[in-house]
Amino acid sequence: MAAHPHSTIPRRAVTAAFVALPALWLGARAQPQAARIATPSQTEGPFYPVKLPADADNDLLRNGTLNYRSGQPAWVEGSVTDMDGRPLRGAQVEIWQCDQEGHYHHPGDGDSADAAFQGFGKVAVDAQGNYRFRTIRPVPYSGRTAHIHVKVKMGTRELLTTQLYVAGDAGNARDFLWRNMPEASRAAVTVPFERGADGLQARFPIVIAA
Repeated sequence: MAAHPHSTIPRRAVTAAFVALPALWLGARAQPQAARIATPSQTEGPFYPVKLPADADNDLLRNGTLNYRSGQPAWVEGSVTDMDGRPLRGAQVEIWQCDQEGHYHHPGDGDSADAAFQGFGKVAVDAQGNYRFRTIRPVPYSGRTAHIHVKVKMGTRELLTTQLYVAGDAGNARDFLWRNMPEASRAAVTVPFERGADGLQARFPIVIAA
C-alpha cells in the first residue's frame, strides 16, 4: 500500500523509532540509585552525662513529674540503617543537648540547667530501624551553633557519635566544627526543622558504616 500523501517521515524511520523506544525506557529504569553516604562522626563534646538521669526516655520535655515549657517543642526522628539500607535492628539511639538558656545537665556547666528539661534521652529502634524523640529545637550558646548530640549503640558497643545541626541556622558558618566538615558531610548532619501536622519536626536518617 502506498504511503499517505501527506506523510513526510519514511516508514522505515518510524519503525526504527518504535523499536528503539523500549530500549531507551529500559535504560532509564536501570539507572543505579545514588550511593548512600555514611553519617560522619563528630566529637562527643564535654557534656555527655556523668550519670544518666533516672528519667532517660525519649521525651526530653518531661523530666519525672516536671514539664518543660521553654523553647520550641520539636520532634526529632529518623531511621538507623547500614550502608545497604537495611534497618539496624537492636540499635539504640541517644541524644543530649542544652536547654533553652544554653545549659547542660553536667557539673562542667555548673549544673545550672532547668530541672524540668530532661536534657538526655535514649530509645531502641523499632523493627524498621525507626526512632523518635520529643525535645526542643536546639539553640546556640557561646562558641557553638545550635546542635543536638547523637550517639548510636549496639549493646555496649558504640557505633557512632555525631552532632545534628539545623539547616539555615545563621550560626553554622561561624561554628568551627560545622565549617570544617566537607560539604557532603555537612549535608548529612544538617537537616531542616519544619512545621508539620504534628508541630515542628526534623528528620535525621542515620547511616552506619559497620
